[in-house]
Amino acid sequence: MDIATILLATVVLLLIYVGHLLHKRYTYWESQGVPCDKPNWLLGSLGGAMTTKPVEQILREYYEKYKNAGPFVGFYWFTKPAAFVTDPQLLKQILIKDFSKFTDRGLYCNEEDDPLSGNLFNLDGNKWRNMRTKLTPTFTSGKMKGMFPFVTKLGQDMIEVVEETIQTDPHVDVKDLAACFTIDVIGSCAFGLEMNCLKGKNPEFRNMCRRAFVVQRYGILGLALRFGFPDLAHRLRVTETMPDVEKFFMDIVRDTVEMREKNNIKRNDFMDMLIEMKNNKLMKSEDGEDLTNLTFGQMAAQAFVFILAGFETSSTTISFALYELAQNQEIQDRAREEIEYVLGNHKQFSYECLNEMVYLEQILQETIRLYTIVVFLNRQALEDYAVPGHSKLVIKKGMPIIIPAGAIHRDERYYPEPNVFNPDNFAPEKVSARDSVVNLSFGDGPRTCIGMRFGKMQTKIGLALMLKNFKFSVCEKTTIPMKLDKKNLFVSAESGVYLKVEKV
Repeated sequence: MDIATILLATVVLLLIYVGHLLHKRYTYWESQGVPCDKPNWLLGSLGGAMTTKPVEQILREYYEKYKNAGPFVGFYWFTKPAAFVTDPQLLKQILIKDFSKFTDRGLYCNEEDDPLSGNLFNLDGNKWRNMRTKLTPTFTSGKMKGMFPFVTKLGQDMIEVVEETIQTDPHVDVKDLAACFTIDVIGSCAFGLEMNCLKGKNPEFRNMCRRAFVVQRYGILGLALRFGFPDLAHRLRVTETMPDVEKFFMDIVRDTVEMREKNNIKRNDFMDMLIEMKNNKLMKSEDGEDLTNLTFGQMAAQAFVFILAGFETSSTTISFALYELAQNQEIQDRAREEIEYVLGNHKQFSYECLNEMVYLEQILQETIRLYTIVVFLNRQALEDYAVPGHSKLVIKKGMPIIIPAGAIHRDERYYPEPNVFNPDNFAPEKVSARDSVVNLSFGDGPRTCIGMRFGKMQTKIGLALMLKNFKFSVCEKTTIPMKLDKKNLFVSAESGVYLKVEKV
């Protein structure tokens, strides 16, 4: 038997094996008598993702079809049977009450071959728990107050850029503007570096951030392999970070650390915290493991996720908030009045001012309800879990759990007229009357977003300064209704968000 024949036979046998495995997986929910749509052969229930439909639309349509079918319905997370949770009480059990049984996200992480993937968002088990303990002190109110002056200074830079821009053209892409602002903020607060993105002097940093967020290594096939067959992906040493992105961010972290240590520079920021944990043994976990002495790869990974999470989510929220305010002038005027009133009662814009801007907080919350950046939450069952009140329904050990946050936020049972922008959805009396678990913009439970304070701070500073100084309205270049980017796993505008901007 020649080599060609052997190879052909091997390929045929492999295809038969894979076909059998997929058939077994893709008939799982049918065999359990649980409602589920027929899956795509490669992407499971995410058929069309990143090609013909935004992920947000796929999950929302699935939720609308099955939201009354039970506490959860069948779903296929790529090639894996998954539980698609629709019931708030089961959500609460998974995220909060029985969190110890669902601590992991089950995302692909390969620290050896892809060090930037070993960040807090991807980590599971004790690695996640210990890293969370290490990083939590970075995001206290005290730390936020320390970073506040850096953010407001860059906010003033943004105002100057807008004032100069509208002298020649009043039509401004606020998506691009907000992205430059948040990149400059992250550069300052995480690295102590002047990115000067607002002034157009550092396009490479923004391009790399964008590539890290949007470009998928090996495309759809790579995604399906990493999430559908993670064990095989590990054996094949598959990575997800693009090589140029990895080199760029690793070099920035390395250069920053070397410069600070050589010159004994202290800024009391995120990078100082990482350097301190790299060099000192300050504490131990409950099981006796050192919570300090980070490796360089671990440092870089945490800095990397701080950049991406802080840049994309906040900039997108600012642009969508201004987009909605441009279409709702009464709401915009009310927000501006509150901002001017609060600032008028203080000698300068301080961290405490943000707490007094109650309506601005409502606008922020309503924006991330309507445009939930992270449209779903992942969890993974650590053991077989019988659903309370439904003894015949069992979430099996190792099974992915998909929580469609964005779809829940557009459910009329929780938010009347859910597709209408209405900050009064987050008036104190409305919030107290509603189960808190149906507001998942920052997650919920022990794995809630660790950077929530920072993200809200930079977003509200940006919005407050913009609304104080400018009026926003729609123009001929404004896309109505909003079109979402199909290639992005997260919610983002397909193109620029153009608005007419006038000096107040």
